[in-house]
Amino acid sequence: MGIEVVVEDERGAKIASMEDPTNVLHRVLPRYDDKGFHLLNRVDWYGDTTFNRNQVPDVRQELKLLASAKRSVEELELIRRLDLLAERAEAEPHLYLKFYGD
Repeated sequence: MGIEVVVEDERGAKIASMEDPTNVLHRVLPRYDDKGFHLLNRVDWYGDTTFNRNQVPDVRQELKLLASAKRSVEELELIRRLDLLAERAEAEPHLYLKFYGD
């Protein structure tokens, strides 16, 4: 199973989510040593990574950068869905964008 991305409230209740069963995120997200990114390159594939409301605008900018590269339709759709989750997490206080690794 791939990473699950979830919008959660401060108590950990799931608001919205998406799964990546075919590991498209492994092809899309930047490597940890990619200096062009400061947040998405920190997603832990085997642990959990949480972004708060103050970080989400930067996550969304990095998603736009990822989408600007040559991508397959499947990859662009995943980035679009991920951005929708990030937009939801940014919309209200006490919401978090969380990546649950394998």
